[in-house]
Amino acid sequence: MTAPFHDFYRHKTVLVTGHTGFKGSWLALWLTHLGANVVGYALEPPTEPCHFTASRLEKRLTDIRGDVRDYALLERTFQIYKPDIVFHLAAQALVRRSFAEPRRTFEVNLMGTVNVLEAAARTESVRAVVSITSDKCYRNVDWEWGYRENDELGGHDAYSASKACAELAIAVYQDGRFQRSANFRDDLCIASTRAGNVIGGGDWAQDRIVPDTIKAIATKTDIVVRNPKATRPWQHVLEPLSGYLWLGALLAQNRARYCSAWNFGPGEGRVFTVGEVVQGLLGRWPDAVTKMVVCDDTSQAESQLLRLDCSKASHHLKWRTTWGIDRTLDAIVSWYQQFYQGGGADMWLYSIQQIEAYSQAARAQGLLWALPSEPEMTAAVGR
Repeated sequence: MTAPFHDFYRHKTVLVTGHTGFKGSWLALWLTHLGANVVGYALEPPTEPCHFTASRLEKRLTDIRGDVRDYALLERTFQIYKPDIVFHLAAQALVRRSFAEPRRTFEVNLMGTVNVLEAAARTESVRAVVSITSDKCYRNVDWEWGYRENDELGGHDAYSASKACAELAIAVYQDGRFQRSANFRDDLCIASTRAGNVIGGGDWAQDRIVPDTIKAIATKTDIVVRNPKATRPWQHVLEPLSGYLWLGALLAQNRARYCSAWNFGPGEGRVFTVGEVVQGLLGRWPDAVTKMVVCDDTSQAESQLLRLDCSKASHHLKWRTTWGIDRTLDAIVSWYQQFYQGGGADMWLYSIQQIEAYSQAARAQGLLWALPSEPEMTAAVGR
């Protein structure tokens, strides 16, 4: 049986920025399960509880507290631990907070990314950087088809615009001509990834629909929803992470042709609304007394429609999503039920079990992951 990601990450040193956050903690956990030596660099966990503390990750990796805006500490971390691969997830990740903290949002999301790329470029051991931005880096004009990697970047809020700015910075650092002109080595492979609304167990962030719903269930209160008809590219957190891991493995093998932007989102099936996701969670929780209450709040504009076109990743990476919305919601509810019923017990093993269940489903579909053929590798993947 083929090992996940061809056993590539075993014994590799992998630096994950933002490892205390929701996506970062799941990625760090998966990497440790794959046998990697994980070095995490992040601020304190953003909430309590959170997936990082619930899974006792601080005992299972090198845990460094640092701000990506602190270039001196960041560069020192690179020089001490000499990572082979870098996954950059540290960010100000909340759209609504960006209205209250626009300057900090730009500082973290833009200059934090520049700092990580600069430190990576000056560290000889680093073979690849996967920098995670967001689907919201696209200038959203509410059209019905998915955004492709070469569509216009931009945004009407600080979060979206800061992610678009980060994409522009990434494009500079991944360009071989710039690397040579800046006296960096020109064999560093850098790619950006854009994923939609990831959901999964262990998220307690503010102003996110799944944690808001789970908190309402736990406290036996109603869940207030601003925009129940809005659609989002929902996917379980393990879906884009699988794409990040495979892309990182390809980049680290000096496959410079993958140095571009990549969308990782759900397939072309039916798009689900916020209201449908909330009702799906409530319906799966036995004896939940929580009801959905709609609040017509127009103080901060939100896009009604947002989709990604992931055909590039499908064609050139042989990547696609594995779990549909029903399996995704099942996994989410079961994770939180395990946490609350266990009184906050160590969720490491249960998280690993969900990764294994996802991996088994992916393997059954012929994934984890098919190495592209040589003609496909020489195709113009950047189009």
